[in-house]
Amino acid sequence: MAKIEVEPGIEIAYEEWGSGDKYILSCMMDFPPVNSTRAMSEQGYHVFLLTNRGMGESTHIFEDYGNYWFEKFADDVVHFADKMGIDKFVYMGCSHGAGTGWHVALKYPERLIALVAMVGGPHNIDEGSWSYKSRAAAGIKMAPMDPVIDDEAVERRKAINREYARKLNESRTPEERALDYRRPMISYGTEAAVQEALKTIQTPTLMIGCIEDPISRPDLMLRTAQCIPNGKTILYSKFGHSGPYSLFVEETVHEVCFFLKNVEETGRVYAKVEQ
Repeated sequence: MAKIEVEPGIEIAYEEWGSGDKYILSCMMDFPPVNSTRAMSEQGYHVFLLTNRGMGESTHIFEDYGNYWFEKFADDVVHFADKMGIDKFVYMGCSHGAGTGWHVALKYPERLIALVAMVGGPHNIDEGSWSYKSRAAAGIKMAPMDPVIDDEAVERRKAINREYARKLNESRTPEERALDYRRPMISYGTEAAVQEALKTIQTPTLMIGCIEDPISRPDLMLRTAQCIPNGKTILYSKFGHSGPYSLFVEETVHEVCFFLKNVEETGRVYAKVEQ
């Protein structure tokens, strides 16, 4: 895996897929074998998958950024783009990776062509600040992320990514296990302030979520859809948190390509209206 220094002493590990000047960037803890962001490289996009600072082969962190982890992640994305000579790009992330996308859209709107937020909430921070990862590590019982689906291919993909996650978890260092990046936008302080911030995002935004998701719940997705002025929201029944990212990959890629085609042609999230 390649690495690049985004600020003194901080290296970000990344994967590069595809080629050309239509860029998609994503920043997450890790990227399982089956995922829709990587699959966009097969649709003519030049995809960079960045590992969050503090995780994996990126520089490990021994300080707590408090409520500003996601601001740091957003900075890393843009500094990476600067180092790679990328002016404008699409940001595409899932779950906590979508959380970074909200911060890129808020702090660096001039760099974004579009934002794709899969199961991206963001959380209602009035309900708490711990990340899902940290709650699970603390032994807090939570609802299953994904329901059982009567589809052999879907269950096979679950098994592939589950085995990847098991091996990855076994390799995590103590500092990785201890890292609590909390939740996106908690630096805003309240749910009301988060909503006001979301209303300022002008970037064309596609949100994809699932009805059975206990983390990025449908009510959170709809709240965000009511806030952002230039958005499109898709909610799938039956599926849970992993659906758009690693289960129905082909469907997600189809939706993202249709969305980005409209943004490229009209600057909006819908197709040009023909008389």
